[in-house]
This record gives sequence, C-alpha cells and structure tokens, in this order.
Amino acid sequence: MSSLQSQQSLASTLPTNLPATFMKEITGDFAPERELGRSVFGIVYMGVLPEGDRLIAVKRLAENSSVSAGKTFETEVTNLMALKHENVVELVSFCHESQKKVVQHNGRYVIVDVIESCLCYKYLPNGSLDKHLYDTTPINWYTRFNIIKGICQGLHFLHKELDGPLVHMNLVPSSIWLDDNWVPKIADFGLSRLFGQEQTRMYTVNVKGHNGYMAPEYLYRGEISTMSDIYSLGMLILEITTGEKNCAVPEDRSARKFVDNVHQNLKTDEQIIYKYPSLDPNGLQQVKACIVIGLKCVEAERSKRPSIADIVDKLNGKHVEIFEQVSPSQHP
Repeated sequence: MSSLQSQQSLASTLPTNLPATFMKEITGDFAPERELGRSVFGIVYMGVLPEGDRLIAVKRLAENSSVSAGKTFETEVTNLMALKHENVVELVSFCHESQKKVVQHNGRYVIVDVIESCLCYKYLPNGSLDKHLYDTTPINWYTRFNIIKGICQGLHFLHKELDGPLVHMNLVPSSIWLDDNWVPKIADFGLSRLFGQEQTRMYTVNVKGHNGYMAPEYLYRGEISTMSDIYSLGMLILEITTGEKNCAVPEDRSARKFVDNVHQNLKTDEQIIYKYPSLDPNGLQQVKACIVIGLKCVEAERSKRPSIADIVDKLNGKHVEIFEQVSPSQHP
C-alpha cells in the first residue's frame, strides 16, 4: 500500500475515541523532537502508528485548559468531524480521558483528576504555513497565490455552504496546514462558533486569539461575526503576498502599523513591479488583486469589508463592486 493510500485509509481503521496510553505510545510520550507546531491551545506532534509506515498529526491540548474540558473540546470535535472539504483539515479521531495524577498542594500530596485531550488529524507533510512564509528561500508566487485561493475556498465552505455559518475565529498562519502538493487546509477550530441560519453575530466577554489577527470589534467589544474571519483572512493574505511578518505588539493588537506599511510600500504599480521583478503581467495582476483584497478585508469598520463570496469572485478575475470603492492608491 502506498503512503497516500495509507493516509487515506486512516479514517476507516482508527477508532473514533482513542485511549491516552495510545497517544503517548505513538508520539514517543510527546517527545520534543516530534513537535510539528504550536497553536493557541496546544502542541501538535507527529504520531507514528504501530504499523510503522503511517503518520498522523496529534494535537495535545493543555491539561485542564478551557479548551480541553467541557463544551469547547466537544465543539472542536463535533465541528471538525462533520467537515469534509479539500481545504479543511480532516479530523480522524480523538482522545478525551480523565486520569488520576498525584500533585503537591499546600505541602501535601493529593490525587486529582486530569483530562488528557488530543485531536488526531491526517498528517500533512509540509506542516503549517508559518514555517514557510518567512523563509530565506520563500515559496514562489504562483504557489502562494494558489494557497490564498485554497484558504478562501475553505472559508467559503465554512461561511456559505453549511446549514449556518461557521466562524473560525483563529485564522493565523499556524492554523493553515499544507499537504505535499502545497494545498492549504484550515485547522485549529478551538474558538469556532456555529451560527443558526437567522443569526448574523454574537458577543462574548472572553476574548481570545492572536495579536495582529483579531478584528477591532471583536477585540474591543467581543462582537463575533463572519467579518471577524474576514479581518483575519485579510492579514493572512497580506502576509502571504508580501512575505512579511505581522509583528503585532500589545499596544497595536489589530496590527494597524503592519497594514499601513503594506499600503505605503505597495500602493503603486511601480512599487509592485519593483518588489516582484520576475513576475509576468498575469502574476503582477494577481499580486495587485491580493493587495486590494487584503487591504479591503482589514478595514477597521466591519461594514466596509467584503464577504467571502466577493473575495472568491475577485480572485477568479470577476468584477466585484466593493473592491472598486477603494484601490491601494486610495486607501486612507
């Protein structure tokens, strides 16, 4: 059986709920050298299944963290198990097991219950996007453009093709995984919210996320909508297009300085040609479209941002009215 066939057969051979001892066995007891990446909620490890020729990605959630316990864990599992799309990572199985552990408390040893929670995904050889964006040997433009299109198609599926919109809430480079053909898969659904068909927004007092990717209305008012994802997507598109890192700081949690720098450095055709001298006219047009899309997505006012349908149409070369309202050279 080929490696690809082995990976494809995982879903049919692994039990849905796996024991904690099995998780430790296949990850070498969560050995540091097996680490593939980190997210807001946990560390991803490479798991080697007993057959020896099959790999799996195991995300170990922090012990008794808010996401590993109760409804948040169940949310990620339920949401992911139901999602089948080329640009959404496939959840194969999970572990959610309470274990007894001896810990020291006020000078005494006590036995406590600790939840071991893991999510098992199909293994993707190229890891997460953040490991490739800022390399000294960057991904070529056409691969980058296809990654952008794939992420947008995955988000279109989440926002438009389910019974109600699924707002991801954590679109950052580390939550985009890449297969061996550089096809992007949206992962890390720990913060996701599924809306009813009549619902367009909700509010939370428990704001979580990565600095630099959180929309202002979410960051300051706890307002959640599909436009929260569009803001994060815009940041992703700008990073993928420019190859520059969004280095948000606590005093600039919505990364307005990064956005202003992109606008200043890539607002004219001459600047774009200077930055991408090897691209043909078609490639330069793609870069320009991505800059226009990215800047429009990160409008501070949510009502000015495009929908994911608008973005997919623009990437496919269609005329979309909302993008004609502001071009890079007109952006404030």
